[in-house]
Amino acid sequence: MAPPGPAGALPTSAEPLSRSIFRKFLLVLCSLLTSLYVFYCLAERCQTLSGPVVGLSGGGEEAGAPGRGVLAGGPRELAVWPAAAQRKRLLQLQQWRRRRPPAPRGDGEEAAWEEESPGLTGAPGGSGAGSSVAEAPPGTLALLLDEGSKQLPQAIIIGVKKGGTRALLEFLRVHPDVRAVGAEPHFFDRSYDKGLAWYRDLMPRTLEGQITMEKTPSYFVTREAPARISAMSKHTKLIVVVRDPVTRAISDYTQTLSKRPDIPTFESLTFKNRTTGLIDTSWSAIQIGIYAKHLEHWLRHFPIRQMLFVSGERLISDPAGELGRVQDFLGLKRIITDKHFYFNKTKGFPCLKKAEGSSRPHCLGKTKGRTHPEIDREVVRRLREFYRPFNLKFYQMTGHDFGWDG
Repeated sequence: MAPPGPAGALPTSAEPLSRSIFRKFLLVLCSLLTSLYVFYCLAERCQTLSGPVVGLSGGGEEAGAPGRGVLAGGPRELAVWPAAAQRKRLLQLQQWRRRRPPAPRGDGEEAAWEEESPGLTGAPGGSGAGSSVAEAPPGTLALLLDEGSKQLPQAIIIGVKKGGTRALLEFLRVHPDVRAVGAEPHFFDRSYDKGLAWYRDLMPRTLEGQITMEKTPSYFVTREAPARISAMSKHTKLIVVVRDPVTRAISDYTQTLSKRPDIPTFESLTFKNRTTGLIDTSWSAIQIGIYAKHLEHWLRHFPIRQMLFVSGERLISDPAGELGRVQDFLGLKRIITDKHFYFNKTKGFPCLKKAEGSSRPHCLGKTKGRTHPEIDREVVRRLREFYRPFNLKFYQMTGHDFGWDG
C-alpha cells in the first residue's frame, strides 16, 4: 500500500486535467475574438483590408494576371468586401496616387510639380489643409482600382498654352471628386485616328459621383477640335484659362528660348516688317493670343454657357476665388478654399500648402515661372495696340472684361 501524501496536496492525476481546461479556455477565447472581428468587418467598419491582398502591381494587366495584386481564392473575392469600406479605401489610394508627379513625356511636356522642404509649412497662413494618408501597397492599389471604371472626360481644359492650365489642373486634383490625367493626351489634335476607345483607356478610374478631366491647351487653337469634342459629347464642359496675350506671347517665347537658345530675338519674330510695324500673325506665339478668332470656332458647336473662362492673372492673385468659380461650374462642392494655398514670394505664384495625401507643400516645378527676357518697350506698345480690338471683341463674346487694356 502506497504511503499517503502530504496533508492538503491534490492528487497528481488532477494536473493534466487543469491544463486541458486552460487550453480549452484559450480556444474559446480565440474563437470569440475571431467572431467579434468578423462581425466588426461585416458591420462595414473594417478599414485596413490588407489581409487578403498579395502580390505586386503591374502595368495594365487585369486583376489576377502576373504582376498584379490578387486575392487568395480568386480576384473576384473583392466583391464580398463591405462596399463602404471599399469606397473609403479606394479614395485613400487615389489620393496616394495623386502624390506621385506626372511621368515625363517625350513630346516636350515638362514636369509640373515639385515637393518643397518641410520648412515651408510654417509660411504665413497656417500649416495647411488636407489629410495625411499613409501610402498603400502597390498591389492593393492595382487591385482596388479595378472597382472603378474608365469614363470619357466630362470636362476638358482646352486652353490656352502658357495661360496657367497646369496650375489649374493640379489645384483641381486636390478635390476628392476630380480625377484627371496627369499628362496631356493630345487626342483631339494629334491622335484622333486612334479612336475613342484608346482615348477612354488613358483616363483614370473613377467612382460614381466623380468627374473625369483632362487638359490639352492646344485644343483651343485646333480647328478640328470643337467638332470632334462635340461628336464625343455635346454636354462636355469646357474650361479656357486666358492671360494677357502680350505677356502670354513673351512667356511662350521664353519657354522656346530655354530649349533652343539659338532662335531669333522676340522682336524679329514679332514683325513681318519692323519699319511698317506689321505684326506676323503666322507666328504661333502671336496667333494663340487672338482669343476672339479661336472662340468663334468653338461657339459654332458649344453654347457659351458650357464654357468657363478663367483669368490666368487672378489664378495667381486669388487662386481660391477662381477655383470657387471652377468648382461651381463643374457642379462640385466648394472644398478647395484659401486655406489650401500660400504665396511663394520666390516663385511669384501660389502653391498648395498640402496636397491630399501629402505632408509637404507642393509648387509648380522649376520650369514654371521663368524670368522673361527684357523686351523693347516700343515692341510691347505695338503689340498691345495690335491685340486691343481682338481683346475688346473677346470681352463682348464672353461677357467678361479681363482688364488687359486698362
